[in-house]
Amino acid sequence: MARHGGSPLAASLLAAAALCRGATWLAFSAAPSGRPAPASRREFLVGSSSAVAALVGSPLGAGAVEPCKDGANNCYSSASPKGRNYAAPWVWPAGTSRDDAIKTLRGVLEAYPKDGQDSVDQGGWNFAEDKLGSTGYARIEYLSGIGNFARFFNGGKPFVDDLEVSVDESSVSIRSASRVGDSDLGVNAKRLNYIANALSAKGWTAGVVKPL
Repeated sequence: MARHGGSPLAASLLAAAALCRGATWLAFSAAPSGRPAPASRREFLVGSSSAVAALVGSPLGAGAVEPCKDGANNCYSSASPKGRNYAAPWVWPAGTSRDDAIKTLRGVLEAYPKDGQDSVDQGGWNFAEDKLGSTGYARIEYLSGIGNFARFFNGGKPFVDDLEVSVDESSVSIRSASRVGDSDLGVNAKRLNYIANALSAKGWTAGVVKPL
């Protein structure tokens, strides 16, 4: 699962941006009169933050999904190389604002049947993390493999799958994966395709995936 905030990359970029801004500030301070005055502390901090935001795409890049493990039989991700584990990002219609796209995405996610569909996710689902309104990231837990199947193969506990969505500038990166087991028995594909079809009906470009 993705980690958010305080990443080593963001910290390094912030330090680099601060050094650049600091060097500029010192240069202006040492310049002869008539040159522009050095930036205020507030301008310095705002400028440094803006530089990092431009580099890492904050908040758009704050919840970027991770790729699947090589050869995984229970995972799809937009961050994986194109191949069996790749799931193309969901793209909203041209002319749609990011805020409106998030509203549509939320509506489709919340409309997913609580009792599952096509014999999967019959144990229900819930938002484990919901930051769609701020960073554009959300993680939803789905309970699949209940009843006798769970009793025989998972100690009576339902199998938990995670769907992550990360809203970028014009598309939504996705990752759907099972926490345990080797094969997902087609569960993740059924889930992603159900949601993709619902988005396609609203004018989005959302392709389906093949079962692993």
